[in-house]
Amino acid sequence: MKKVIVIVGPTGSGKTGLSVKLAQHFHAEIINGDSVQVYQGLDIGSAKIKPQEKQNIKHHLLDVVSVDEDYSVYHFQKDVRKKIETIDLPMIVGGTGLYIQAALYDYEFIESSRDKDFEESHEQESNALIYQKLVELDPEIKIEINNRRRLLRAYEQALLGEPRSQKKNKDTLLYDALILYLDLDRPILEQRLYTRLENQLEEGFIEEVQKLREKNIHIQAIGYKELDQYLDGQYTLDEAKEAIIKSSKRLAKKQKTWFKNQMHPAILDALSPTLFEDAFFAIQSFLKEI
Repeated sequence: MKKVIVIVGPTGSGKTGLSVKLAQHFHAEIINGDSVQVYQGLDIGSAKIKPQEKQNIKHHLLDVVSVDEDYSVYHFQKDVRKKIETIDLPMIVGGTGLYIQAALYDYEFIESSRDKDFEESHEQESNALIYQKLVELDPEIKIEINNRRRLLRAYEQALLGEPRSQKKNKDTLLYDALILYLDLDRPILEQRLYTRLENQLEEGFIEEVQKLREKNIHIQAIGYKELDQYLDGQYTLDEAKEAIIKSSKRLAKKQKTWFKNQMHPAILDALSPTLFEDAFFAIQSFLKEI
């Protein structure tokens, strides 16, 4: 199986700097694992790596689509898998758990454009009716009847001859993956989040949001949403900053739970003075495995 290194963790845990240093030593290429950083123009707010920080390491799936284009987990999964197959040693770095998991595990997604067409063709049918039709095609299906989008997706899969109940490998890794999670104590994380936000504001985060607004583009990602509300007069700047920190802390908590429960990573202390050495030896041992 193809070997893949994965470095994940909350915002402000130091993933970017560590990944570049490790990639230099192991001649790896980095694949972006952040769902916001795929978009052009979302630079400051997403903490996208700056050109001078890349240290001549190839980075993939950054700035690949316009902010007004649709780019779902389906597209990410497809693009990452293509990159993995063409890169000698791929290293996925980011914090969007579902996207990274979708790329690494035997999950299947239906293209979102097909989803919309399918939903429109069944918009007059009730959930109960769709569920009844689904059960006829896939008697073993277990699904929440009130989740209409998931219900329709399962029905479409069944119609295509790919009943969801028969997909037994969704928890199976498609690659030989080493997953490293950079952990931070909550008080330290909060401190870093405040420092990071102040730096982003100094770099022009508000101006970045303003440029998007001038194109009638309103991003719902953390930071962009709150500053958009600030520019609308819904928040003072201090209130917007507090809202960003609160949302970031909530996300970090969810990320940690997600990665620990869903992907079972090796957990490294992001503040350890031996962090690089710990990660280096973990990767070195992983690559030597036969």
